Amino acid sequence: MRVNLIVNGSGETVDDVWEGESLLYMLRERMGLPGSKNACEQGECGSCTVYLDGVPVCACLVAAGQAEGREVRTVEGLSEGPPGDERLDPVQEAFVEAGAVQCGFCTPGLIVQAHDLIERNPAPSDAEIREALAGNLCRCTGYEKILDAVRLAAERKAVAK
Repeated sequence: MRVNLIVNGSGETVDDVWEGESLLYMLRERMGLPGSKNACEQGECGSCTVYLDGVPVCACLVAAGQAEGREVRTVEGLSEGPPGDERLDPVQEAFVEAGAVQCGFCTPGLIVQAHDLIERNPAPSDAEIREALAGNLCRCTGYEKILDAVRLAAERKAVAK
């Protein structure tokens, strides 16, 4: 099957997609976008979170064929600027600065989820941050640095406006 979609702002066509193939597999293995991680393959950990038509989804649970004609934005697509001169999104920068990146497996999904939260709620409370990130599991950080990163990103976004 052929899948036509928009990925990170660019029109793409992927050929020979098999019927049971996940969006995650297509992004990572066929399109060379390794940011979204393949951890549980059951939608339990959030490591594969991407935007699908502006809504965060677990890419492991979406059939690749369901992306036909739709828009996908991955963690790679959050960076800003022209190709070759991209700047990290403020959420990505905050994760690095706050030390919220350790093994890196959960990081892409957490960043997409945090990005979505801050877009919807520019000044989230700690309880709102915890609720928004509840579907994303991290085994390394103990979550405190992740909360620090989301707070930092929200503060910076508020100052930038």
